[in-house]
Amino acid sequence: MAERIKVAGLQVDNSIYSLVNNDIIPGTSLDISAFWESFADIVSRFSPLNKRLLARRDLLQQEIDCWHQKNFNQFFDFSSYKKFLQEIGYLVPVGPDFNINTKGVDPEITSQAGPQLVVPVMNARFALNAANARWGSLYDSLYGTNVIAEENHAQKTKQYNPERGAKVVQYGKEFLDRSIPLAGGSHINVTKYFLHDGVLQVELEDGIVTGLLDPSQFCGYAGESELPEILLFKNNGLHFEIQVDSNTEIGRSDPAGVKDILIEAALTTIMDCEDSVAAVDAEDKALIYRNWLGLMKGDLEETLTKNGKTLIRRMNPDRTYKQFNGEPLILSGRSLLFVRNVGHLMTNPAILDSKGNEVPEGIMDAVITSLIGMHDIQGRGAFCNSKTGSIYIVKPKMHGPEEVAFTNDLFDAVEDALSLDRNTLKVGIMDEERRTSVNLKECIRAVRDRVVFINTGFLDRTGDEIHTSMEAGAFAPKGQLKTMPWISAYEDQNVDVGLACGLAGKAQIGKGMWAVPENMADMMQQKINHPLAGANTAWVPSPTAAVLHALHYHDVDVFAQQKLLSKRPAANIDDILTIPLLEEELSSDKIEKELENNAQGILGYVVRWIDQGVGCSKVPDINNVGLMEDRATLRISSQHITNWIRHGVTTEPQVLEVMKRMAQVVDQQNASDPLYQKMSPGFEQNTAFSAAYDLVVKGAKQPSGYTEPLLHAYRKKSKILSLASISTAELEE
Repeated sequence: MAERIKVAGLQVDNSIYSLVNNDIIPGTSLDISAFWESFADIVSRFSPLNKRLLARRDLLQQEIDCWHQKNFNQFFDFSSYKKFLQEIGYLVPVGPDFNINTKGVDPEITSQAGPQLVVPVMNARFALNAANARWGSLYDSLYGTNVIAEENHAQKTKQYNPERGAKVVQYGKEFLDRSIPLAGGSHINVTKYFLHDGVLQVELEDGIVTGLLDPSQFCGYAGESELPEILLFKNNGLHFEIQVDSNTEIGRSDPAGVKDILIEAALTTIMDCEDSVAAVDAEDKALIYRNWLGLMKGDLEETLTKNGKTLIRRMNPDRTYKQFNGEPLILSGRSLLFVRNVGHLMTNPAILDSKGNEVPEGIMDAVITSLIGMHDIQGRGAFCNSKTGSIYIVKPKMHGPEEVAFTNDLFDAVEDALSLDRNTLKVGIMDEERRTSVNLKECIRAVRDRVVFINTGFLDRTGDEIHTSMEAGAFAPKGQLKTMPWISAYEDQNVDVGLACGLAGKAQIGKGMWAVPENMADMMQQKINHPLAGANTAWVPSPTAAVLHALHYHDVDVFAQQKLLSKRPAANIDDILTIPLLEEELSSDKIEKELENNAQGILGYVVRWIDQGVGCSKVPDINNVGLMEDRATLRISSQHITNWIRHGVTTEPQVLEVMKRMAQVVDQQNASDPLYQKMSPGFEQNTAFSAAYDLVVKGAKQPSGYTEPLLHAYRKKSKILSLASISTAELEE
């Protein structure tokens, strides 16, 4: 049993109580007793409202289910369906035009466009890597990925391969020609970069001296004024360095001695407390809060061993340059950090209210992550995250304007409790639920003074699409869902509404994740579509991917693109409401393959979540291609099978047989993991397999199709079994 401390009517797990009192509050000038009194008041006021919002979700879902059941197999009258959604309040009236009024927002959000990382804050190493991914080596990112093809003697080898290196340098010089073109000639032919009378000069191999076509792109330098070691440039709001050192292996082979191009990459990072973590109790939440505290104080460290050496990973310092006038220019060495709280659904046993009920986890996150953020905005950390004094919180899985308004009121209350100025807490809206998508303008209106972020996400959005219309019929295969009109209308409308509400120059309009971290070549071909679509940020799975995706923002001026897109006809809400149902009869082979693909992905993710507490990882798919998976992937896959069972495309016995076969595949894929626990052959007794199967056969009854309730229950069971096993082993010893 957890040791609980009674304070202000709350029952707080000692791990959370001690962390807050001994580590978080000191340095904030807050009184400990007053803090807990305020916390208890927020819990008392907002928990009942939270509960009513969840009941409203359930009621709307019941009404939609009944409507589809009543009209099933009849001619689908879209106008009647839309009118019904309006009558029940699922679709709300659209108010007059407005512009957001968010103030005090950092330039990484307002005036720069670039990649965004999302990482589980529960993992300190991942968190530090992401925080430090503001800058990254272009040459390393190219050399180590398939952007450079392994052909014509350009293979990746243990020792440096000069022929591959030459292709990397060629790629880099072509990037320079596009982003900072010379007044004459090419960067490929440069033999020397130097300064003369404060002006950047470039000598070409034929002896001609030239300069930049736009001299203002040169921002500063480091090293000797005549022959700098580092040259700083800016294009489309993004910085990068040309690093010169002819004593290095690469520099010796470069006519100008260039050893690398350092790219400003992950402008922002979301430190995730939600879909990418497996946090089910006070122990887990304490680890999350402690890591977020370390990031806000700037003292988070992680010790690791690499090549036989012990290393301590810390947050990077700022980068300092000299300007022409001799004044220093300082740029942040770290990504601007958001924190993603959990949604409104789950409670957590870390804190109980005065009646012994678990406190809504979203309320707990709002209070404690904001409290931690005070260390940054009060200037008590080793580094500065927000230079404008803001705390950035992404709020996921909100259903419609009333839930967004609830978050706004909750943030008001947290600001009052912590003596923060109004709208210090900024909010990012995840446009990933159907009721939010179709009411997006009114959702933004509800937080018009604090919104800094909207984005789209295919996986969760599709999971909610399936669950909302579960009774409408069988859905198309997952691969087809991405190509049907509803999804492109959804993606376009997010940008259209964001621009119409004045987000350009004030907030981020974001797009979703590239899920295949090993395939950067395809990412470079496809992900340029995100800035072209008007998104001034998009998610990437790694620091390397951030460096490469940053090149797209050099090729596309997103803010100019947004001006063009603001003039196009707005996406049609009717297209978004069109349910993407199956339009053909599938062969038994196609059904089997779809089930295998879904089941393998579900099992590969769930087994790590349940047994090891890993909420996000690279999971091999059925073709052994590593995909970045989190709960959003699980939601779409489980809901898809649930829908097919519901409408007779498949059966529970067939699904069980497929899942057993796929469990054996997953076991083989994880054979080299010493911590892995096999699911086969004892399927019925295996906790992870049971969790995966329940997600499918009980999917229609899960709130909004979310996976958290079942995952949390089975993870807690797994923890108990693990503790019992350890205790038994200790007794036997």
